[in-house]
Amino acid sequence: MSTIFALSSGRPPAAIAVIRISGPAARAGLAALMGRLPQPRRATLARLRDPAQEIIDEALALWFPGPASETGEDMAELQVHGGRAIVARVLEVLGGLEGFRLAEPGEFTRRAFENGRLDLTAVEGLADLIYADTEAQRRQAFRQYRGELGIRAETWRDRLIEALALLDAGIDFPDEGDVPGDLTARALAIISPLVDELRQAGAGQGERLREGLRVAIAGAPNVGKSTLLNRLARRDAAIVSPHAGTTRDVIEVHFDLGGYPVTLLDTAGLREAADPVEQEGIRRAWSAVADADLALWVVDASKVETGLWLAQSSAATPRWIVLNKTDLLTAPAADTVAKVSGQLRGHTLLTLSAMTGAGVDELLRTLGAFAESFFTAEPALVTRERHRVALQTASEALDDALRLGPRGGDEVLAEQIRRATRALERLTGRIGVEDVLDVIFRDFCIGK
Repeated sequence: MSTIFALSSGRPPAAIAVIRISGPAARAGLAALMGRLPQPRRATLARLRDPAQEIIDEALALWFPGPASETGEDMAELQVHGGRAIVARVLEVLGGLEGFRLAEPGEFTRRAFENGRLDLTAVEGLADLIYADTEAQRRQAFRQYRGELGIRAETWRDRLIEALALLDAGIDFPDEGDVPGDLTARALAIISPLVDELRQAGAGQGERLREGLRVAIAGAPNVGKSTLLNRLARRDAAIVSPHAGTTRDVIEVHFDLGGYPVTLLDTAGLREAADPVEQEGIRRAWSAVADADLALWVVDASKVETGLWLAQSSAATPRWIVLNKTDLLTAPAADTVAKVSGQLRGHTLLTLSAMTGAGVDELLRTLGAFAESFFTAEPALVTRERHRVALQTASEALDDALRLGPRGGDEVLAEQIRRATRALERLTGRIGVEDVLDVIFRDFCIGK
């Protein structure tokens, strides 16, 4: 096996750069750079030298003998000054050593998985932790990385193996006098509570938090959708123009709302259009609304009658009515709100001026409360569709076993339990996951 190395910190220049080495020749590589081997797990000041014995840099070196290392094999870490020339020279020297090569994306973590240091759910949690943008995403990813699902899955698997051992004993030694006659009943008693546990674990949609709350801003042309997007994003993310049809595509803006991830979608104005490009923009707008978790239907306060019909059409997506441009009202705003409220059928109504910012804080508070209920209502044990499929397969297999009961025969019951066990083993990566490994690890950065 080759020894891999890579820059594991951010792109230089930086104050410090971290270079990692892992593999059978890591010991020799570290000794070649610093002339000796430091004590295990103790940061040591070292002068790094190239093959001509010219000093490259003064750095901290750490040595982690395997298997008690992050990757499960011999591993070293160099903390050098983060200049481009220093990093490039260290990598060049390592690349010149026999058996050394640059790591591929996620290869350090893949070796940790292959050496049993992480199960597959922890690997996925680590990937989510790296890409977490909000506090809620970080908490969920960290729980997964620390093994919340993986440990539970191993516990379930141990119980299944216990039940399987009882059935196998009855199958292999049916006539032995010292083998109890109630083995089948005992095995069914073990798996019975597992069905509900598996179903409960797989019922949530923790991937919602990974993907974020999608909020579409929709409505007729020139009602202030793009201005509202810019106000919420606190930057000019969308072009604002008095001309109808300016927005032709869906514009996405991601932001942190009280620790929860939110994606705002600014859409094209909805109207009858002859221009093929605008027609495509309108089609995409309706598609964005259909796929969103919430729609903010923006209505011009001075043109209520022509705007409300859109808000009340196609009720598949939850929607709030946002009465915008209240700063332009000549009549008292309360009169307009009362008029609009009488025409709505159970929709949330918010009034604001995207231009001046009046009422925007109230929209954010209401949206924050919606995000909190949207995410916390779902258990976070399952964070990917792959997890849900594995748990569903396991629960269905056990359900089949319980439905058959003793009359199904020990051989059939044992096969159903093996089916459930294999599903849990695929979940943690013990078996049959080669087809998903490349997909998972390709999203890691090099050096992780």
